[in-house]
Amino acid sequence: KDGQSLNLIFDHLLGHGCDRRTVLFALGGGVIGDITGFAAACYMRGVPFVQVPTTLLAQVDSSVGGKTAINHPKGKNMIGAFYQPRLVVADTDVLDSLPKRELLAGYAEVVKYGLLGDREFFEWLEANWQEVFAGGPARGNLPAPREYAVLKSVQAKADIVARDEHEHGDRMLLNLGHTFGHAFETAAGFSDRLLHGEAVALGMSLAFEFSARKGLISQADADRVIRHLAAVGLPTHVSDIPGEWPDIDSMMDLIAQDKKVKRGRLTFILVRGIGQAFVTRDIEAAEIRAFLAEKLAQR
Repeated sequence: KDGQSLNLIFDHLLGHGCDRRTVLFALGGGVIGDITGFAAACYMRGVPFVQVPTTLLAQVDSSVGGKTAINHPKGKNMIGAFYQPRLVVADTDVLDSLPKRELLAGYAEVVKYGLLGDREFFEWLEANWQEVFAGGPARGNLPAPREYAVLKSVQAKADIVARDEHEHGDRMLLNLGHTFGHAFETAAGFSDRLLHGEAVALGMSLAFEFSARKGLISQADADRVIRHLAAVGLPTHVSDIPGEWPDIDSMMDLIAQDKKVKRGRLTFILVRGIGQAFVTRDIEAAEIRAFLAEKLAQR
């Protein structure tokens, strides 16, 4: 998802005489959707595109809301645009073809919606996560568990984006776990070593633990969230990811390059409880440094 790949798309479009009525279709996961959307936003100053997400993560998160981007070696999604698709077609049957690891990565974004604003949904996931993965049938008048999880996630994101399309306020809540997570994802070189959803799971675990450290939530609530993510099979500790990480200075540099930094102040999404996320810029870099250094030392 980089400039070289983006230019290959432009070369193809120009080579085939595509015009402003050409429609681009993004058939694939989040990487395909992001780069296709950005190509559509740029080509001839904007052509229509359609999202056809084929991973759980893309269906519940990246295909909805109009964020498009490519990565830069110094940061994830640093070059992009807000550009809405004309249509999103999410067929949950295609998820049966996914490797388990990809389903797990997508589940991190599903559970995020419960953790940031819907405690009841989180509790439903605690009771039904195995059926979400298994893809069980509908029960009575209720949709199948997997379809229900996708519907709840899409509705939650759509409601937030409708209030704040360009991420000046409420939409920032969708970044729960992403400030920590993106730093680790960038450090891993955007590779299979750490998938995006895995980075988000690790980031959410750190965000809940840091919130408990600051006395915003009980340690019991933080442990409950971490326990659920770990039971599902997602990474919750730095030591869960194989290999070495950069030193604390390098990791802090990556956090400082995050798009959510405002006038030199770090922006974090923390929680006052399960389903009660909030945005804050009242976190000192020294606090984050000490906390993250401790986690890195536990490898």
